[in-house]
Order: sequence, then structure tokens, then C-alpha cells
Amino acid sequence: MELAYRNILVAVDGSKSAECAFKKAVQIALRNNAQLTLVHVIDTRSYVSIESYDGTMAERAVNYAENLLNGYQQQAKTQGLQNLKTIIERGSPRSVIPKHTAKQVNADLIICGATGLNAVERLLIGSVSEYITRAANCDVLVIRTELEDKVE
Repeated sequence: MELAYRNILVAVDGSKSAECAFKKAVQIALRNNAQLTLVHVIDTRSYVSIESYDGTMAERAVNYAENLLNGYQQQAKTQGLQNLKTIIERGSPRSVIPKHTAKQVNADLIICGATGLNAVERLLIGSVSEYITRAANCDVLVIRTELEDKVE
């Protein structure tokens, strides 16, 4: 049985929790000499109705994702991680990450933050990290921030 992770997928959305997940993912990838893939999912459900009023919403979402991933990519390279890919997906993060992206990159570990940017979705249908944990076919590591640890 292989104990080292070879293909690590980390979900980032710009939240503090995702930033903590990214930092842990870099360290785990370095220790395991693993491929690290950063994924940002543009939640198309969030802007479909807005897009009919403002045709630039999709373009701004892609620009945000590219800037976010480029920033993380630079940080990872600064820490010595060379084996790194980035992916921008579209759809629902809770289903795209475990059902599509993880399979696409042959992930043996998914790392995500405990809470993300979309508080409304979390209240109505449950957290993305909770769904990923249930739907993934590989190990999932959910990272908490210090702030979340203090909430009771």
C-alpha cells in the first residue's frame, strides 16, 4: 500500500480558509514530492441571472480566477514547488471538484478549506467541503483557520 500522496488537488476560492488549505497543500506536496493541482471553480449558478443584466460578469470571474491562481502559483514556486498545475472549472464546486476534477488529475488527496466564500450556499444546502468529503473517491483533508477553531 502506497503511503505517499502523488497527486494532490487543492480547491481555492479566495477565502481565508482556502488560503490556509493552499499553504498546507504546498507543504504536503513538497514532503511527498507530489504533483499539486490548484483548482478554482467559477460557480456559474451565482452569476447566470446577473449575466443577463451585465455581460461582463463571466469575464470578470475568469480574470479573478486567473489572478488568484497566478498569485498562488508564484507563492508555491517561491517555496520550491515546481510540480504544479492550475485549472479553472465552471459549475458547482461541490460536484465539479470530487466528481470531475479529482478524476481528471487522478487525485489521491483533495485539500480544501472548511468554509469558503459562499455563506448563503452553506446555510441552504450544506458546505462544499462537507459534500466533497462525502463524494470523493480519495482522501480529503479539510483545513480550518485559527478563527474557525475558536468558534464554539
